[in-house]
Amino acid sequence: MVSAPIIYIGISLLALAMIMLVLIYTGKIKPKNKPTKIAQIAIFLVIGGIIFGDDPWIGYGLIGAGVALSIIDIIRNLKK
Repeated sequence: MVSAPIIYIGISLLALAMIMLVLIYTGKIKPKNKPTKIAQIAIFLVIGGIIFGDDPWIGYGLIGAGVALSIIDIIRNLKK
């Protein structure tokens, strides 16, 4: 059975996503730039680290790799 905090986190993330979609759809928020490929990989690594966080080596490793890739992406974009 799923514990109560996980259900609350899921409901809050779903509500946040719905609010963002409504704001984008109504034109209150306009997306400016699409993320680069490196940023997309970094996001997926961080999400993977959160999902597979039961084993600290895998979870922290994925999160660390995602953060490192995002820093590399920021540095590359600053040079442009």
